[in-house]
Amino acid sequence: MWFWEEDSIESEILKKYERALVAIGVNLSQEEVQNALEICTSGLEDALRRTIEYVLWLHENNRDIFPNAILIRALQEQWQPVAWRDEYLELPMLQSPGQRWWNAAAKMWGDDLRNRLVADVFYDNGQEFIKFSNGKELVVETAWRWEWERVLKYATI
Repeated sequence: MWFWEEDSIESEILKKYERALVAIGVNLSQEEVQNALEICTSGLEDALRRTIEYVLWLHENNRDIFPNAILIRALQEQWQPVAWRDEYLELPMLQSPGQRWWNAAAKMWGDDLRNRLVADVFYDNGQEFIKFSNGKELVVETAWRWEWERVLKYATI
């Protein structure tokens, strides 16, 4: 990411949980969050998992949620997950707009066409983008505003 090598283990771990963290309100561009991530030398995945678990619990129990503070504390204190399940990452609450768009594109166009047209959905500098097989990119928010036919035309021309 911004301080790890692109192919480092830490970068790969963060990518796995990045969308869920952003969906719960973590601001990965905030300096304090970046500092906490950078100085976390061990237990990164456990802290990310526990952050997500805890926010889900707070949400379920109608408690106040301060996602940046929770993540920072989890990293600093090396929190351990209590009852982590990988299925959490598929919960609608934890899906980013890009994940929701990806799923909706399959319903609108079918899996085969979507998979041929869409190369990737990714984050860059705090924004989520769709990269099409034709080399074009589109901000996810723009794709949601455009009609499906317009996005299809953009992806195929």
